[in-house]
Amino acid sequence: MSITLVNILQIIVSVLVIAVILVQVKGQGSGLFGSAEGSFRTRRGLELTLFRFTIFLIIVFIGLSIVSVRFLQ
Repeated sequence: MSITLVNILQIIVSVLVIAVILVQVKGQGSGLFGSAEGSFRTRRGLELTLFRFTIFLIIVFIGLSIVSVRFLQ
């Protein structure tokens, strides 16, 4: 795997992370900080899937960053 491929994968994953986070924020309601008014609510269905997918993408991004650093040395 070349460093160029790692960089391209890292860009793709970062765009996906941004898109998934924006979808989550858009679905949370209006206002500056969403509808988090101090009340606790659980994630269900698609919201839970998006949350888990976001965590997965961030782990992949961190892994690609570590691989990218290893290639530069």
